[in-house]
Amino acid sequence: MLVNIIFSLLIGGTVGILGHVRKHGKIIMPRRTKKFLYLGFLEEMLLGAIAALLLVFYTAPNSFIENIFFSLIAGILGDAALTSYKIIRQHNEEKAKSNNQ
Repeated sequence: MLVNIIFSLLIGGTVGILGHVRKHGKIIMPRRTKKFLYLGFLEEMLLGAIAALLLVFYTAPNSFIENIFFSLIAGILGDAALTSYKIIRQHNEEKAKSNNQ
């Protein structure tokens, strides 16, 4: 089971980094501003790894191939969840700006 956990974290994190590179065209390093800590590529990597870990825990794959498949899907879904959250946040900010004017 420990091998499944480690492998799912690696695959989910790798898929998260690949999604980050696909979106931004490069790897953005973490940085800190006066009011915010931007995690850069770590944000997508952690989200993909945690999503893969949770899915592997929930489904308990029977084979190594199932573990790979579930980890890939979870990493992609983690990236999609993060993207949809950012789109919704931008939409709400634009809506708030238009209401103030």
